Amino acid sequence: MADATPPLGTGPLAKREARLAWGLLTPTIAAVALVVILPLLAIFWISVKPVSLADLRAPEVVLREDLRGSPEAAGDEATLRYRLRNSSQEQPILGVRFDDLVPDGLEIVDLDARCSLQDQALSCDLGDWEAGYRETLTIPVIVTQAYLDNAIRPQDSPPRVEGRSSSVLTDGTFTLNNFARIFQADEFLEVLWVTLFYTVFGTIGALLVGLFAALLLNKAFRGQGILRGLYLFPYVAPVIAVAFAWLILFDPFSGSANALLVQMGVTREAINFFGERPLALIMVTVFEIWRYFPLSFLFILARMQSIDGDMYEAADMDGASPFQQFWYLSLPQLLGILSVLFLLRFIWTFNKFDDIFLLTGGNAGTRTLTVSVYEQAFAISNIGAGAAVAVVIFGCLLTFSIFFLKYISREEGL
Repeated sequence: MADATPPLGTGPLAKREARLAWGLLTPTIAAVALVVILPLLAIFWISVKPVSLADLRAPEVVLREDLRGSPEAAGDEATLRYRLRNSSQEQPILGVRFDDLVPDGLEIVDLDARCSLQDQALSCDLGDWEAGYRETLTIPVIVTQAYLDNAIRPQDSPPRVEGRSSSVLTDGTFTLNNFARIFQADEFLEVLWVTLFYTVFGTIGALLVGLFAALLLNKAFRGQGILRGLYLFPYVAPVIAVAFAWLILFDPFSGSANALLVQMGVTREAINFFGERPLALIMVTVFEIWRYFPLSFLFILARMQSIDGDMYEAADMDGASPFQQFWYLSLPQLLGILSVLFLLRFIWTFNKFDDIFLLTGGNAGTRTLTVSVYEQAFAISNIGAGAAVAVVIFGCLLTFSIFFLKYISREEGL
């Protein structure tokens, strides 16, 4: 007799549970889309647009209104002046017009042919404007006693302005010049090499120092808790505080590190640690290791303390040395957490900007891809080129993550 039971996961109850699960996940998926996916898509979009920092603000009609002359009595003549301009030097504005309410007591003598007046409502159709267009519209008026008696002045009722303009961010203009400018630049390979050096050695160094610190504090002793807290200081301290502390410590003129080296006879002259190649790159890498090794230390120590101690007791009885116990017992147990930490630290270090910017500003051979994003987007005001560098960073990290998860983690059993 054939089994009438539906396959696992295809019954009515399983389908209801699946719908419920997707319903519960919907807010999370929406939040991820808003916070991560949409900005990522925006960066890809901007990277193929010829957009500068000034283009982020859409072209608009700038209008200033005032009354020229100094009317003091009824019958005095004055001029109602409208100063208009296109805020963009590159984009035109189509169908420009404005509507304004002329204050009571101002009698218009002569009206521009593009304007019309109904009661006190003034409407002007100024047509299409080219980029950078400017115009001053003057309307002669006669002041009556009613204007002098009321407190309403032309600037008290701002005109309503209309105009259509296309933005380079939303139009159909696309270009690959942003990527061509990046890859054809002479310094691109140097920037990429600096980024890889800083990321690889900073990541491996933080893991090794964190592992060494975890080995030191894996045994119970008096003052262990205080020492653990001190180990966390570089990571929890404000980055701007520790960065300036390092700058002061290694300052070539007043830094205590240089004074100590000179007094010890190590060097005759002060060393500019953050201003000379390749020493500046080595220093920012050492700073990265020092600042972020506590994160590795916490995870590694937690994993080491979860290892069964009976294995170490058996190894002691068999005469294994401390190094052999670490290599054959501890290290295989730590490969999983080390792999995860390497992946996370590699991604975070590759994206690191604030440490290098505070220490060197990207000078003296420490310019990384993230610093290039800042320089292209804000220093040069080329938002498109900055977004293109960000896309290159995303491509590098995506390639590394796929390679790591497909090959490295598989070999380590993750």
